[in-house]
Amino acid sequence: MYDIIIVGAGTAGLTAALYALRANKKILILEAKSYGGQIINAHKVENYPGIASISGFEFATNLYNQVKNLGAEIKYETVVRVDENRQVTTDKATYEAKAVILATGSENRKLRLENEAAFVGKGVSYCATCDGNFYKHKVVAVVGGGNRALEDAVYLADLASKVYLIHRRDEFTGEEIYLEELKRRENVEFVLNSNVTRLNGEELLESIDLQDKEGNTRTIPVNGLFIAVGQAPRNDIFANIIELDKAGYIKSEDGVHTNVPGIYVAGDCRVKNLRQLTTAVGDGADAATTAIKEMAKE
Repeated sequence: MYDIIIVGAGTAGLTAALYALRANKKILILEAKSYGGQIINAHKVENYPGIASISGFEFATNLYNQVKNLGAEIKYETVVRVDENRQVTTDKATYEAKAVILATGSENRKLRLENEAAFVGKGVSYCATCDGNFYKHKVVAVVGGGNRALEDAVYLADLASKVYLIHRRDEFTGEEIYLEELKRRENVEFVLNSNVTRLNGEELLESIDLQDKEGNTRTIPVNGLFIAVGQAPRNDIFANIIELDKAGYIKSEDGVHTNVPGIYVAGDCRVKNLRQLTTAVGDGADAATTAIKEMAKE
């Protein structure tokens, strides 16, 4: 029997673990892939208070090591079920806890093109900092209009000979500081009001087809396509007991409690206005602290 089981080892989950461990609670962190979550792919983090600049990988690793040094138990297993009695089943075992914190984060959205999956690792990537070095002095495209897309384009502009930044609208939603940086880059070209409709190539990606809002089409030769069109929550396995909104995010009136007593939520997997590193940290701290206080009342 654990005091708290935390599902997910991203920033929110690791922060929850940090607060629970400092309260001398017995915890278990369950993670399907690797620690860190989405932030581990960020080339630079420069909007976290008190830290002028740090890579996402370094930030996540520092937090992971901080938690491990406090004695955290982390198991890399895939959670397949959580029930109302706070029993958590993975692909390897079943665990019980007095409280469960769901911090599953989100995953990269796909373009849902016919042959998208076939080109992953062969020209299609969802992580510029992971795969950008494979495209030095080559032609690449980035799809998206938010901060992630703009950051990826800035990073790739230092590596690739040419970067096309493709967005389905006529203006970007990302921060102006990134946009101004891209405007200064001679090897960056904006392609607005356009969608990627097809990926072309045999073994490797060779070009992409675009269509603008007037229906005009064009083909751009590229060696790589970096997709940065947002994230989707990973909450399907909880849908039988946890209330989700239409987009699949966990509903929570106060940002901590779910509709099931003893099961809490933290981070990008919940309904919220802002999905940033700072809010993930706050969510994790709040969820763990609330769980600890309510366990004490039982």
